Amino acid sequence: MPKDGELGLSLNVSERLKIRSLSVERLRRRAVTLTLSSPLLRWRYAGNGADQILIVPQELRAADPSFWTEVAHGHFGLASQIADLKGASAFRITPPSVAWERELHGFGWLRHLAATEEPEAAAVARELVLEWISLKKISQGIAYEPDVIGRRLISWISQANMLLDELDARSYTQIMSSIGQQIVALRTTWRNAPDGVPRMVCLIALVLSGLSVSGHDKQLKEAEGALVAELKRQILDDGGHISRSASVLSDLVLDLLPLGQCFGSRALAAPEEINIAIRKSLSFLRYMRLGDGMLARFNGVSTGSPAALATVLGYANDDLDVMPAAEASRYTRLERGRTIVIADVGSPPPLELSTEAQAGALSFEMTVRQYLMLANGGFPGPADHDWDSVARATASHNTLCLAETSSSRLIRHDQLETMVDGLPIRGPDTVTAEFNDSAAHAELTAAHDGYLKRFGLIHGRKLVLSTDGEKLEGVDTLEPPKGTLRLKQDLPFAIHFHLHPDCRCRSAGTGICRITLPDGQTWLFTSNEEAQLSIEESLYFVDSAGPRPSLQIVLRGTTFGQTSVQWSISAEKPEKAEIQRLPG
Repeated sequence: MPKDGELGLSLNVSERLKIRSLSVERLRRRAVTLTLSSPLLRWRYAGNGADQILIVPQELRAADPSFWTEVAHGHFGLASQIADLKGASAFRITPPSVAWERELHGFGWLRHLAATEEPEAAAVARELVLEWISLKKISQGIAYEPDVIGRRLISWISQANMLLDELDARSYTQIMSSIGQQIVALRTTWRNAPDGVPRMVCLIALVLSGLSVSGHDKQLKEAEGALVAELKRQILDDGGHISRSASVLSDLVLDLLPLGQCFGSRALAAPEEINIAIRKSLSFLRYMRLGDGMLARFNGVSTGSPAALATVLGYANDDLDVMPAAEASRYTRLERGRTIVIADVGSPPPLELSTEAQAGALSFEMTVRQYLMLANGGFPGPADHDWDSVARATASHNTLCLAETSSSRLIRHDQLETMVDGLPIRGPDTVTAEFNDSAAHAELTAAHDGYLKRFGLIHGRKLVLSTDGEKLEGVDTLEPPKGTLRLKQDLPFAIHFHLHPDCRCRSAGTGICRITLPDGQTWLFTSNEEAQLSIEESLYFVDSAGPRPSLQIVLRGTTFGQTSVQWSISAEKPEKAEIQRLPG
């Protein structure tokens, strides 16, 4: 990732077979979509007339009433970008980004206008919906991507009270007719949605439409079956998502929860698999939440709000099981006293779902009470995608980077990039982990082979969190998988420890530095003589305002084929004892 020479990798046999399989599956789905979209078969998906919304599902996502103030002043802020409309309609300007355009046509922003409870805001919402209908008579472009249709249907149905109340008969008919047409379009095209969350959104929208819109329930069972199949495939046994991204689960839960209410309102039993998926996902989200209230920043986790996550977890019952481990998703949580450490001990997800996966094998994050001390760079927000490759690199994570290369490698392949809509990554192939949660301490021992084929070395890491949580000890090793190895030339390595921007750091002697948390508490970082400690600049990518400058502690050295670096982070006592270096 850091080096251009790592791009354009040749594909191995399994990857070529994977591409062939993806290509065949893609052609199959397109063929099914084309067949079902034909006039001869499209009729079977048509309803008996979408003339009434039977149920308005509860909107669970947080709303921002200030959005209306922006709109009233001619601005439209979506996907972390604000468009100056200059008197024009949001649907008639050049979109500032693809992400902005997708959010515009998804209409999720309607909830912000509804939250104002002002008649003028509701009137503008209705005008924009009617304008969209008049402009989008040709079913193509981003507005008609399957997952965008799905999000739009969910938004329109959820805000039906605002859109349809006190509407004249002609406008009412226009909106309801458009809803019916979009339901039919989605029923015939959802198979073309990208794998993962986009496909799930389509199926949630179809089930919701079958429950909420009159005349469109004859395909409900089919949509239910497809949704259940996707839930079983995409939600792992521990509640994590197959993409290994925790952040996608929050949105899925907020879409799945209203379904249960709609089934109840129709006196129907919701498939038990939906309730199981919700319960498992909430348990996983709780497992991945650090002391700062946020999800650990691994594999695509970007900007977020502690309040939003707390809202999602507020729907968990008090008796929700607390997971002892996330074995299927390959994350490990060490928690003692006021300290929480979460580590990534897994390989990247399947190629088709790895376009936001990051090269953070064996990286970890650490909070002390509500303060985030050590944080991975995270994934940039939608307005800062120029930083994606940097943020995905191993050097942007709290782990070891060998020879200035990443433990995972970007795959440049035109056909594959087109199919998965981004750059997938490869490796490590194998990540092992053993977790010991005893009365004495919490201990993690892990290793990955991301550098084995290139350099013949395995990166191993041991983390030990003391009983009181006041000390985290670590050992990073580089060694061959067996026997001894003498490299032809020594290789440089760097072990990165990225600090949150709100933390300060300064040298406290050779091999020692002092970390100061926002509340003034200090922790000491010490290392042995196998590596040289330096304090360097860093970037924190997941701030809502964009990448923020921060600091990082880096242990630099060279390895000849076998190296062990010991380090520790410990709370500094009020009575400062003489600081001792770790033995070399």
